[in-house]
Amino acid sequence: MPTAAADTAAILARYPLHDRDLSILDFNHRVLHWAERPDVPLLERLRYLCIVSSNLDEFFEVRAEPHLTAWRDGADASGGMRQLMAAAHQLVDRQYAIYNEVLLPAMAARRIRIVSHLDRSEAQRKWVRDHFLREVKPLLVPVALDPAHPFPLVANKSLNFIVQLKGKDAFGRSNEIAIVKVPRVLPRVLRLPERVAGQEALFVMLSSVVRAHLPDLFPGREVGDFSHFRVTRDSDMSVDEAEVKNLRTALRQELHQRHYGEAVRVEVSSACSEELASFLLRQFKLPPEALFKVQGPVNLVRLQQLIQLADEQALLFAPYRASYPVQLAPLARGDSVFERLRRGDVLIHQPFESFDGVIDFLREAVHDPLVLAIKQTIYRTGNDSRMMDLLIDAQQRGKEVTAVVELKARFDEEANINWAEHLERAGAQVVYGVVGLKTHAKMLLVTRREGRQLRRYGHLSTGNYNPRTAALYTDLSMLTADARLTSDMDQLFVHLASHSRLPRMQRMLLAPFTLHKQMLAKIEAVAQAARKGQGGRIVAKMNALTDEALIVALLRAGDAGAKIDLIVRGACMLPAALTHNIRVRSIIGRFLEHSRVFYFRAGADEQLWLSSADWMNRNMLRRVETAWQVTDYAMRQRIVDECLLAYLHDERDAWLMGVGGHYHSVVPAGGQPGPGAQDALMARYRAN
Repeated sequence: MPTAAADTAAILARYPLHDRDLSILDFNHRVLHWAERPDVPLLERLRYLCIVSSNLDEFFEVRAEPHLTAWRDGADASGGMRQLMAAAHQLVDRQYAIYNEVLLPAMAARRIRIVSHLDRSEAQRKWVRDHFLREVKPLLVPVALDPAHPFPLVANKSLNFIVQLKGKDAFGRSNEIAIVKVPRVLPRVLRLPERVAGQEALFVMLSSVVRAHLPDLFPGREVGDFSHFRVTRDSDMSVDEAEVKNLRTALRQELHQRHYGEAVRVEVSSACSEELASFLLRQFKLPPEALFKVQGPVNLVRLQQLIQLADEQALLFAPYRASYPVQLAPLARGDSVFERLRRGDVLIHQPFESFDGVIDFLREAVHDPLVLAIKQTIYRTGNDSRMMDLLIDAQQRGKEVTAVVELKARFDEEANINWAEHLERAGAQVVYGVVGLKTHAKMLLVTRREGRQLRRYGHLSTGNYNPRTAALYTDLSMLTADARLTSDMDQLFVHLASHSRLPRMQRMLLAPFTLHKQMLAKIEAVAQAARKGQGGRIVAKMNALTDEALIVALLRAGDAGAKIDLIVRGACMLPAALTHNIRVRSIIGRFLEHSRVFYFRAGADEQLWLSSADWMNRNMLRRVETAWQVTDYAMRQRIVDECLLAYLHDERDAWLMGVGGHYHSVVPAGGQPGPGAQDALMARYRAN
């Protein structure tokens, strides 16, 4: 009888897993496809181009440093760094080809143009020069490099220029290299006024403004070769929670250092000379593979400003107004949400239904004199949060408010620290979860006095308490008065505050304790049913699938005859093309797919679970995550119809995994694609 380790090794030998980082880059190719689709409004296509740039920034900030460290240490025998950079170069080359060859001509046809210095009329050049002298030049301090002026510290993702100078400086020295840092406060995109633009919408990039006037910054010197450049730095926070006395203070101090981590990528213009490019690589201690020469702005993310300034609604998606949650319709007539929840659970499918239902639940709790306590987890709330204002209001009204704030939510640390301080000043109890674990669970719990008893009402979600992203991400929210489920939530809040031992949960699975084991057990139960000829089925929707143990369990279940469909938006390491019974599809749409839904059928036993967790090792073992079973038949069927079946039948926005982990778009059976799943859901809820 082979051991479990030997069995796992045998499975992995038959089904080698895909590389996680390459899978992330492949996902961005799918996102980039939206920038090419002629059925997508033009400025939305530009927006998808910007989204890919933003995704790439985060990828390099988070994923690149270990590969470069291995290369520097001589431990990259497999060539992982070169493979990664080659894949990134391929993506960037395609991105700029779309920008230059597809989007810019299409925009010009709609009388929207980005004009370079050579293409500007005399009147336009004069306007740009006046703007430079008035708004830009006073903020620039060029630094000529010499022993007293070493290479300045340039911040992560900031715009800079490297300039080669000829002649002598004021002291007769021939210092040849100068650096110009461009402040972040300056807008990167400018719209020319109608008096010089005529009937067109004309824009200039800040980099083009500075480039055209570099000689003004070096009077008495001749400007030779030059290039704008941008360095991306490793941005993982390195705070040892076990060693610090005040995590919030330590993180606030660390936030400043994030902008100056180890360099992982340098972007320069395509015309940058080899001499200047090599100088930058030496300065940042990077291999040639980490240099990206681009034909256009080094930061395409900033073109989001052009979309706003163009203000062309006809070139954007038609506005979608989310319907108020169907099951909360009585609230619009002034009924009580608590009375509604006593009749049964409520499901909200965002963004097709409005997040206002969740806001109204909290607002009623804040204003209800019978509500005694409110507890909430805070992971990503954003800088402008109605929910945080309501929690502060609740505290000021004399209610007991407990907020579990995750200070280490990547790139949201500063916003969360600020909210924690606001809540504390208002008198709320603020705790930071468990040392060494991120609190990623999404929970809101209200305790209300009803006669002689206390009754709890809860909200659980697959997504964050962020009103902005709630209009952009697909997520599922559930409001409940189920005593067993709300008791589990209360026990978890006590655990996060006191670190007391958790009792056995009644309706909830919890990472890092039971979630991973139970997901493995449910997959195995499906496999056993399939082996016995009883039928086994798994349909799981998530953002990423990278946990090796779960992947191996799925592969075993597929070998046993279980039929498995995985709807994985982003990284997926499971090699579906090598299996017979497992299919992996990815949906890229107008909204970011974010909900986590897990369906298991083992013989006659059917279960449906919602969760805050993806099937990643970090979510299962290094985070506090929740999953809860949906037992109401009508609600379960609604989730299956809207979140699983609709996506399995999508023939417009769906991609299927093929050989090597690469994806191909789904070809419609009848030749003409119908509406995508998201379009169908928008139409369904619009009718409500």
